[in-house]
Amino acid sequence: MPYMLDGRQLHVGRSFTHPDGRQFGGNWNKYSSDTLTSLGITYEADPAAYDSTYYVSAGVARDLAEVKTNAVTEQKQIAGIMLNRTDWYVTRKVEKDTAIPSNVTTYRDAVRTACAARESEINGAADVAALETLMKASPRLANGDVNSAALTQWPDALS
Repeated sequence: MPYMLDGRQLHVGRSFTHPDGRQFGGNWNKYSSDTLTSLGITYEADPAAYDSTYYVSAGVARDLAEVKTNAVTEQKQIAGIMLNRTDWYVTRKVEKDTAIPSNVTTYRDAVRTACAARESEINGAADVAALETLMKASPRLANGDVNSAALTQWPDALS
């Protein structure tokens, strides 16, 4: 929350020269609000916080299609990382015709299914605010139940 004078920021604890030539020491911020006002010093609130993933500035949403594309790309990357851990089973199957264990196949299918569901949920968001809410929703409620307002959960890690 900066103090401003004629469009420039004044730093608490630093001296400054007023446009009329008067010099003020580093304790200028201790003056009364009436004195600061008479000197033309104003106090500006910090800009509202916003998540730059979804907004260009406070209250100004990014392009919905762009935000959705980025979110879907992120889901595909996560799925790729999850599948990467078991890719060697697929390579071994191709090279040596060694069967892929059923729990690995089930896990890989679950990752792909979850990814497709998450992509659908993202693409179904009506606006940027709804998408932000969806993406940030906790997967579990306070009582431990699954939060139906959150994205479909990824499968548990393969043990």
